[in-house]
Amino acid sequence: MPTEPIHARPSRQAAVLLLEAASLPAGDLTDAHMEHFFFSGAPSLPSGIVGLELCGQDALLRSLTVAPTLRSKGLGSALVERAETHARSQGARSVFLLTTTAEEFFRRRGYRSVPRENAPPGIRETREFADMCPASSAFMVKTL
Repeated sequence: MPTEPIHARPSRQAAVLLLEAASLPAGDLTDAHMEHFFFSGAPSLPSGIVGLELCGQDALLRSLTVAPTLRSKGLGSALVERAETHARSQGARSVFLLTTTAEEFFRRRGYRSVPRENAPPGIRETREFADMCPASSAFMVKTL
């Protein structure tokens, strides 16, 4: 397990910097999104981040990244677990995600691939699903 604690609500500016450094979409993020984001490291320079968009009984996990020097040390798994716990506490029953690079990482954590056309309406309406992630992205789900 990682030694860094996980905190809630990173600053939007710090989150955007880390996400853009990892070539992840961040252009749609607002301060309100940060209510459902979690980070490790210093508030001004997070070393890892994950976020959720809540859509009723479904949640979209987005924006998972860990600084390259801290990868393969359990931090990504800890961030995902924290996001899943938060989603469950907010009434979500399923967590969906889109990925172009981390399909195997999520598969090892209980996610399974599903066709994009099976996305629930709330997930389809997110900007990440509708506009920001390429059609070639793997679409995955985990039942909580």
